[in-house]
Amino acid sequence: MSSTPDSKPTATQADASNPYYKRHIFFCVNERSNGEACCAQHDAMAAFDHCKGQIKAAGLAGPGGTRVNRAGCLDRCAGGPVVVVYPEGVWYTYLDHADVDEIVASHLMEGQVVERLLLAPDIGR
Repeated sequence: MSSTPDSKPTATQADASNPYYKRHIFFCVNERSNGEACCAQHDAMAAFDHCKGQIKAAGLAGPGGTRVNRAGCLDRCAGGPVVVVYPEGVWYTYLDHADVDEIVASHLMEGQVVERLLLAPDIGR
């Protein structure tokens, strides 16, 4: 569907210009039972919980703000633990809560990519 200059925007067009959430951050919390590398081995669930708390404390949770979600395998295991921020599609790796705090403060609050935590584009499973 498209709109002409005299018509009203479609529901899809309105949603694109005014998204329910400004950003989503997905934490891979996948756990592999066969011993292969996985984000759960790096305490990804604790990082998820920490990020969720930081977002709530900053007043960024809810409509118009940032949604913090758990995800299954994001297929970037070799770089784990990993998160991805949308709508930008920026992939990060992190070591500790201080790294998560930097992602929250820089990217989620200010829109600035944290270059030092970027996951190399060729890192996969």
